[in-house]
Amino acid sequence: MKKLLTAVAGAGLLSLAACGGSGDDAAGDNVAQAYDNKADAMEDQADNTSNEAAEDALETNAAAVREQGEDKEEAIDDADGKNTQ
Repeated sequence: MKKLLTAVAGAGLLSLAACGGSGDDAAGDNVAQAYDNKADAMEDQADNTSNEAAEDALETNAAAVREQGEDKEEAIDDADGKNTQ
């Protein structure tokens, strides 16, 4: 599972590296989507556990991962906008 999450995050970072400051939101969107995918996987894992405490922890972590993705998307979009001015 960790390898899958690492691969998803890596794919998002690769898309960021390919960004040339074009002023569009594609790079930020790709990173946010990678974090969403990671959070979705965590939520699926939470749904499949019979331990309520583990389920709550996974859901809390998934929400934090989703928030991190949104923050990174915003930072990328802000930086990309500065490159075009």
